Amino acid sequence: MDETIRAAVLSISDTRHDDDDLSGKLLKDLVNAAGFSAERTIVSDEKDSIIAELESISGSGVDLIITTGGTGFSPRDNTPEATLAVIEKEAQGLAEAMRRETFSKTPMAMLSRGIAGIRGKTLIINLPGSPKAVEECFAVIKPVLRHAVDQIRGVDGHKNR
Repeated sequence: MDETIRAAVLSISDTRHDDDDLSGKLLKDLVNAAGFSAERTIVSDEKDSIIAELESISGSGVDLIITTGGTGFSPRDNTPEATLAVIEKEAQGLAEAMRRETFSKTPMAMLSRGIAGIRGKTLIINLPGSPKAVEECFAVIKPVLRHAVDQIRGVDGHKNR
């Protein structure tokens, strides 16, 4: 099945706005260039706000939510905790692969606390907040996104193995 994947890019930030959300804009462009259909939203770093947005988006029929920001050690970095509060299954391999591959470029990759998981029929993946990290992390997960979404949809995707 080669159905269009509906995606949402969620920028987590107290300071970014539509005009200066470089990471969110870049991520939306990368997701669309990969053949998916993405919309972009900005939400504050408040854990409850992130949870509400993840629940709302995942309940709207979106196949994939990729967040950017809020995965570090700062006191306002709540994205992983909010994601854990809404997912039903973790997908550790995605987060592990992003950290492993980007660590070869910068040791700061080990400071990312981003996670990935599934809520209902929606895959949720946390990426760091810098444009460089967004580009590098997306390159790691891009090859498996369609297959992952197909599996969540219940489509037999073993043809790519």
